[in-house]
Amino acid sequence: MTKKHWLCALAALAALSNGAATASAAGPSGGEWDFRVLLDDSPIGEHRFALATNGGERKLVSDARFAVKLLGVTVYRYRHEATELWRGDCLHRLTSKTDDDGTPEKVTAEPAGDNALAVATPKGTQSVDGCVMSFAYWNPAIRTQARLLNSQSGKLEQVRISRAGSGTVEVRGQPVEATRWRIATDAQPIDVWYSQQGEWLGLDSTVSGNRKLSYRLK
Repeated sequence: MTKKHWLCALAALAALSNGAATASAAGPSGGEWDFRVLLDDSPIGEHRFALATNGGERKLVSDARFAVKLLGVTVYRYRHEATELWRGDCLHRLTSKTDDDGTPEKVTAEPAGDNALAVATPKGTQSVDGCVMSFAYWNPAIRTQARLLNSQSGKLEQVRISRAGSGTVEVRGQPVEATRWRIATDAQPIDVWYSQQGEWLGLDSTVSGNRKLSYRLK
């Protein structure tokens, strides 16, 4: 597997990662998640999330910054910023921009009628009907979904989500008992860790080249 291939897989997974407050049936109303991002247990950057509620709408802002080095030389840089507006468990608006090692990407999503989103990318616009979620790991309602919107590509992805056991995950340097849920996509599966209260604690995935990508709360 070439370096280019596993770096592309790394970028795709980062974009999907879009902590913590007490969760309710519709997820937390606010909170902040500040993750260290590790590749094969070596730090490569951070991904931060901030969630706030204003009236009946929630706003999530996320910012990811990675730099992968080989023999002390930076061989890959990644930056992803996204703002999502939510009404209940339904994504209402989205804006994102990405610099994938010099390749720019941009996605917007706006309401289109009473029950649809118009998702626009440089390649065109598609209509997505019904209530749709992005890869909103912070909201436990994600575990009931069969499709999720990729905030970097604008692609609506079919997923299979199931409980995959329990164990411990490191949270701010300490092991914490957690439940693991697996999100199976057409690319790599993503294992997401939640506390007994439904709080998002971290994630793990194997990217191309059999390399392990992990998010761990600071």
